[in-house]
Amino acid sequence: MPSPSLFGFLLLGSGQASPPGGAEQLLWVGFPFIMMFVVFYFLLIRPQKVKEDQRQEMLKQLKKNDRVLTTGGIYGTVMSAKDNEVVLRVDDNVKIRFARNAIVGVENGKGEGVGGTAAS
Repeated sequence: MPSPSLFGFLLLGSGQASPPGGAEQLLWVGFPFIMMFVVFYFLLIRPQKVKEDQRQEMLKQLKKNDRVLTTGGIYGTVMSAKDNEVVLRVDDNVKIRFARNAIVGVENGKGEGVGGTAAS
């Protein structure tokens, strides 16, 4: 059985008609929230989704001899790439296994690293 206060609230609300202009008032109250969501979508959510899609595509296209940067700041050359694992050569006779998701970016052919900075 509902509590007396809840029951009284339900009885009061059921017998009254909505005040004139109720839908219009609801629209004016809800409009700023709708606009905030639209702004957040186009300024925050959508660009982040596009960036993540580009990153996933970059990870799919990893191949042998690509020079990459890991989340730990280690530069290496891809020796092999499997489903969820990448083996990088970081120095002569030094190979390290990484999760594919640990790769931040691929260095392009101009000697520029992730974000256009020169890699050493």
